[in-house]
Amino acid sequence: MKRQTHVLAIVALLSVLVAPAKAQIIDTPAQYAVIMDHSTGEILYSKDGSQPMIPASMTKMMTAYLVFDMVKRGELKLTDRLTVSADAWRRGGFPSGTSTMGLVPKDTPTIEELLHGVIVMSGNDACIVLAEGISGSEEAFAKRMTQLAHEKGLKSANFLNATGLEDVGHVISAEDLARLAKLTIDDFPEYYDWYDLPAYSWREYTQPNRNPLLGVEGADGLKTGHLEASGYGLTGSAVRDGVRRTIVINGLDSMAARASEAERMLRLAFQSFELKTIAPENVVLPDQKVWLGQQRTVPVSLAEPMLIAGHKAAFDKAKTEIVLDQALQAPIAKGDRVGRLVVTLAGREPVEAPIIAEAPVKKLGFFGRAIDGLSALMSGDDG
Repeated sequence: MKRQTHVLAIVALLSVLVAPAKAQIIDTPAQYAVIMDHSTGEILYSKDGSQPMIPASMTKMMTAYLVFDMVKRGELKLTDRLTVSADAWRRGGFPSGTSTMGLVPKDTPTIEELLHGVIVMSGNDACIVLAEGISGSEEAFAKRMTQLAHEKGLKSANFLNATGLEDVGHVISAEDLARLAKLTIDDFPEYYDWYDLPAYSWREYTQPNRNPLLGVEGADGLKTGHLEASGYGLTGSAVRDGVRRTIVINGLDSMAARASEAERMLRLAFQSFELKTIAPENVVLPDQKVWLGQQRTVPVSLAEPMLIAGHKAAFDKAKTEIVLDQALQAPIAKGDRVGRLVVTLAGREPVEAPIIAEAPVKKLGFFGRAIDGLSALMSGDDG
């Protein structure tokens, strides 16, 4: 492959599209962090976002998603009732000392009530009741969670329980949690507003929603999480001016740190990050040299639009490269792929799009090829 660096053409274009910003590429005290654009699913920022981590109660997003999916498939009804076992009460109710819906043995809540207990109250007892009632055991339910997650493209997921309580090997990446949030919002809009409820009551017990972003402009979900092993985390989403962004943070050392960093990251998600589409007609690329052709060069262009995502401050310093698939040799037909354009922004993985020939180049005849080869030999041109 042959590489050619052509920075100015694309950088100039990006600088027109995005005015240079004074802000630097961001950092965060969170151990893991992700900002995602909802409509495209593009990851705008990632700090160890692809690394599997302990999600704690953010696991419950998958617990709820699986139940939503089963309701949609007709395997369950929201009005179905499940019986609370002594085990669910012991491990997830008041005796457990963990987040609870306040269920007691032999209670018979509906699926809908249990989902509210999972989503709003973060009830471990509600999760266990759903798991036992649907799959016979929490282990079997967790296997089904993992299977569905993998089917949906969340390849980092490995769920060993329905609650998110600590279990060695129970992990998912921050990027996949952001994708799970997108799946929840897109696939089940009829249930998503449950994540925005300020509180929920089961009989005389009321638990407020722990999401500190609720009340922040445009925020409407999703889920917090905390364990000693994971620190404090949150998956949150918001809409402003018709644009939805989702953040995931994890590994913070206090509830206060989680609240302040979540609000800061959400603000940055809207103010400091951009998605720009580079249209082929707006990009002028240099002609490429052709061997043994009736023309010495061939005009090239982008074959398709490029979606570039990143921090505003990085756009005016973008680096671009033309990477040819091989040394170009006639004959070449109009529309033939000849290589790719690679654009790199600070803090982002390179983005690529194919480059195609904009005109045909016929092959030289025998004498023309001989003269061309002799000229190259005399000039020492190796391409």
